Amino acid sequence: MPETLPALPAPCAPEDARRVACIGAGVIGGGWAAHFLARGYDVTAWDPAPDAEEKLRRLVAAAWPALEQIGLAEGAAPNRLTVAGTLAEAVADADFVQESAPEKLELKRALLAELTAATRPGVVIASSTSGYPMTDMQTATGDAGRLVVGHPFNPPYLIPLVEVVGGERTDRAAVTWASRFYEVAGKSVLTMDRELPGFIANRLQEALWREALHMVANGEASVADIDASITEGPGLRWAFMGPCLTFALAGGEGGMAHMLDHFGPSLKSPWTRLEAPELDRALRDAMVEGCAEAAGDRGYADLVAARDQGVIDVLRATGRLGGTTR
Repeated sequence: MPETLPALPAPCAPEDARRVACIGAGVIGGGWAAHFLARGYDVTAWDPAPDAEEKLRRLVAAAWPALEQIGLAEGAAPNRLTVAGTLAEAVADADFVQESAPEKLELKRALLAELTAATRPGVVIASSTSGYPMTDMQTATGDAGRLVVGHPFNPPYLIPLVEVVGGERTDRAAVTWASRFYEVAGKSVLTMDRELPGFIANRLQEALWREALHMVANGEASVADIDASITEGPGLRWAFMGPCLTFALAGGEGGMAHMLDHFGPSLKSPWTRLEAPELDRALRDAMVEGCAEAAGDRGYADLVAARDQGVIDVLRATGRLGGTTR
């Protein structure tokens, strides 16, 4: 990002923000809406789909029991959600905007340009993009200084992480404002020093996913084997200690240095294949069938409930539920 940029004329401090606009109300946008509602904000949402409001309110209702377990902010309520008829109406009095449109670059560019024109001057606009650098998305607007990436993990109302980074034309003050806002809103914020396609967590997740696809494609492991290898193994450690520190412990008292000295040569072993396999019909069917077998007679709602409860249990067990009021 440029070294010298004017200060962002934000209409309020991050701590004073009260109304959030959620643009796009699908799984991610709806999850964001549920999160902000639970944290005591007024939320105005907009989505062009004709059935968007019905689906959004259904999503918030489904998420609310889990959010009640975590603990709601004072005054938090689903009825503080408003669904606007137009984008301009949705952002008219917003203190912060969370954009969660589909992952189509030209759509993102046009929508972010429209949002900068419709919002009050200085309001920070964050994109939930899962992979596009903001530099590539902010090309169609002349007011790009307040555009940042605020990349969540699904479901946004339970997974704490949000990765924040600006583009080449982003004002540093916008990144600082957004990071602080997310902290006040109860998120665990990772403010990145520079842009990276896919950001940090998605790149790590994608490497694991590609290796899983290779093993299924080659008949080396089943879907059930792969999932169990994580949930019964390293996933239990990753819930509270990342891969680097986990590996450091493998070095005993010598830490990472001993670990690398001892296990470093294994990096030359053919343990991984980082190029993605051809996602042909056979591989696709194997993945779909394997997941169907794993789900058994549990429907989507049952699986979502089980996942949400599992995340809550892990967060509670590792002492990461934290405060619940702003």
